[in-house]
Amino acid sequence: MIDADVLKENADDVLLLTLVSKDANLSRSERFRDYVINEIESGELKIIISFENVDYLDSSFLGALVAILKHLVPKGGKLFLVEMNNDIRNLFELTRLDKIFNLKNSVETALKEF
Repeated sequence: MIDADVLKENADDVLLLTLVSKDANLSRSERFRDYVINEIESGELKIIISFENVDYLDSSFLGALVAILKHLVPKGGKLFLVEMNNDIRNLFELTRLDKIFNLKNSVETALKEF
């Protein structure tokens, strides 16, 4: 765990990060982005981010997710975003980011994709 905001687990060679806070916003986005990019630099190339606890996601956090993806893809990595509520999933659809990110309903479904 990096702090009270993120729970870190490993499932085989996949890094599972669960956002603990209900708000994924500006106050958390930069620290989260830097943390995940550091994990990528340390060799983590299979990443799942769970939004099971998140009720609200703002544009700064979307930007952090885009930065993470831009850092991961050139290294041959894969990122899955899972367990989003309907409002957050709709935000991804409205911004067309659902075409860029791999969105899955559950961790188990995402794990099968690696």
